[in-house]
Amino acid sequence: MLLLAFDTATPAITVAVHDGTDVVGEAEGRGAMAHGELLAAQIKSALDSAGASMRDVTDVAVGVGPGPFTGLRVGVVTALTLGQTLGARIHGVCSLDILAADVAGMDEFVVATDARRKEVYWARYREGRRISGPAVDRPAVVAELGLPVLGRGAELYAEVLTRADGPLDPSAAALARLVASGDAAELPLEPLYLRRPDATPQPSTA
Repeated sequence: MLLLAFDTATPAITVAVHDGTDVVGEAEGRGAMAHGELLAAQIKSALDSAGASMRDVTDVAVGVGPGPFTGLRVGVVTALTLGQTLGARIHGVCSLDILAADVAGMDEFVVATDARRKEVYWARYREGRRISGPAVDRPAVVAELGLPVLGRGAELYAEVLTRADGPLDPSAAALARLVASGDAAELPLEPLYLRRPDATPQPSTA
């Protein structure tokens, strides 16, 4: 098994390679509006650091969101294209689950990421398993749960949310370990937008 894992649901474009035993290559870049260019470069970098090539890949794992339209589309389309081209198995995972997989020693908590428009994408977890969400709401709605919150959303809205120490963005290494272990709650290979994109076609005036 050689698993290529990546997530593009946030400005952190993260890639990892897992050989069935452990993560053997990683790469990461940041860019809110450059997911397409950065993802290709980070995939090459992660494979190079693992001493592998694209033809060695047997599985592809991708975070399917929730997140902004452009980033998610890049990640999911790339995964589908690689799966078809390489004949690889494809695994879709909620990006909030990826963040939760990096959390240790906490019974019940919330993961929240930036949804822009003064909102957060969030999901609730108990012992690492998602028990509600994903959803998109104002931070005040999440605060009403009275639970510790991890993720970039907790940092951005620390004045409202009870921020806990932990990861801020999804990690492809965590995604790779989650899928390789068989513990991932896999989802269809469709982007989780949770709301309409900001840019919509204008009605025809003809």
